[in-house]
Amino acid sequence: MNYDLMFMREALKEAQAAFDRDEVPVGAVITLDNHIVARAHNQVELLKDPTAHAEILAITQAANSLKSKWLLGCKMYVTLEPCCMCAGALVLARLKAVVFGAADPKTGACQSVFRVASHPALNHQLDVESGLLSEECGALLSGFFGAKRTPSNGK
Repeated sequence: MNYDLMFMREALKEAQAAFDRDEVPVGAVITLDNHIVARAHNQVELLKDPTAHAEILAITQAANSLKSKWLLGCKMYVTLEPCCMCAGALVLARLKAVVFGAADPKTGACQSVFRVASHPALNHQLDVESGLLSEECGALLSGFFGAKRTPSNGK
């Protein structure tokens, strides 16, 4: 069984839930020993909170579930490359690894623009894997933003 694909598909389900609620469609799943310990999607609009990204919500949920501020041995699967805030939170929570689908060439902080998650000057570094189900992850984001840019023509 390919656990990475299975867990990224679960993250995509979370991203679809965000899409259905008119949130930027990003989903995240955190695993420990190949078991899901947290899942979340963006809730910025619902909570009126600019920090309510899928990654942050999943970290909070996992810490509560595991009763620990450190998420040692945990792996996050997320549909979009984390931003600086989220990559910093991954480092602070001390996850083992992050796997993301679509790269973010504007604000990606794991590989595209910055390398926060693996920066050697920080007290913790994560393994970073990219591109898993990138087409599916990117298509959901493109569909969301494409619909936002298309003016309604009344039809």
